[in-house]
Amino acid sequence: MRASLEVADIFRAAGAAYRAGHAGRLSLDKLKVMSAIEHCRTAVMGGHVDSCEDCGHWRVSYNSCRNRHCPRCQGAAARTWLAEREADLLPVGYFHVVFTLPAEVADIALQNKAAVYGLLFQAASETMTTIAADPKHLGARIGITAVLHTWGSAMTHHPHIHMIVPGGGLSPDGGRWISSRPAFLLPVRVLGKLFRRLFLTRLMALHAAGRLAFFGGLAHLADRRAFLRHLSPVRKKRWVVYAKPPFAGPETVLAYLSRYTHRVAISNSRLIRFDASGVTFRYKDYRQSGANRQQVMTISTDEFIRRFLLHVLPMGFHRIRHYGLLAGATRKAHLDHVRQLLGVALPATADAPIEPDDVRPPCPCCGGHMVVIETFERQHQPRAPPVPMAPSGVQAL
Repeated sequence: MRASLEVADIFRAAGAAYRAGHAGRLSLDKLKVMSAIEHCRTAVMGGHVDSCEDCGHWRVSYNSCRNRHCPRCQGAAARTWLAEREADLLPVGYFHVVFTLPAEVADIALQNKAAVYGLLFQAASETMTTIAADPKHLGARIGITAVLHTWGSAMTHHPHIHMIVPGGGLSPDGGRWISSRPAFLLPVRVLGKLFRRLFLTRLMALHAAGRLAFFGGLAHLADRRAFLRHLSPVRKKRWVVYAKPPFAGPETVLAYLSRYTHRVAISNSRLIRFDASGVTFRYKDYRQSGANRQQVMTISTDEFIRRFLLHVLPMGFHRIRHYGLLAGATRKAHLDHVRQLLGVALPATADAPIEPDDVRPPCPCCGGHMVVIETFERQHQPRAPPVPMAPSGVQAL
């Protein structure tokens, strides 16, 4: 069901003025995202015509833009992704670990998204696998599913990695499964120290190689000494690595993933009002507790669009990644081996592909089955519906 107010409505009403006011300062990636969201499920995208097999009622459905930043398009993408991940779940406890960049580094990331977000994935995953492999801690090879989020609840820039980690891993020789303690995976202070060292060492290497760009208020960081002075405070502060309590079971892992993997900066359900005063939406103030955590904010329309576009990722950048036992083409073999060690049955392999369920909504008039009777290309409208026939075969007037 369509929300009463959507990000697309705001972009369609104010997008053209925003582009004109920021001409020459918007990247091609941001312009493409704005265009996709504005045109999502409109005639610009093409579509098809459904007709009821029982009563002949017909309706037009326009295609989705399928852009990963579009709030309307992420539901179907998440369901497809989750169906594929369900077979990966193991009958063990799962942990949720979060790696967050300090504000001084987040500012650099905003101007160097591909390089610094990629480094965030690299440093966080290496931190987890290194500490987990240490015999003083778990002494095992673990698996990780990592998801990048770049926003806080108010759409401010706040890059962090969410990780879902099974509670255990394979022994170094691969001969047994080593379980973690029920409510403890790895020490967060140890993780934070290694994460800080790995990240800063490689960030400085990127700077030395000339792979970081700086402009505006950060232009002075192009100078090596200024860059090192900027990083000096974060070398001493504690970097936040947060381990949440373990999930209650595999079903809760999937429920969590369905909320997080394909989330965008703001969902349509959080929008309250859009008028001359700006955009009003709900957000969580994590400095508060209880009922006070839920807050309402109104910002100008330009500021709303600016904040939304802060979180557009570079084209081709993968925001969901897998490591260790869950990485790449070896994932299935590793999972099958773990299941054998745990003494659980391997998932059944389907002999033939299962036909997808028909998710087309039923006829709103009689509840009958709707079938596609026409498709039309982008920038086109459907033809006029056929005139219904009278029982005698004569066209009704």
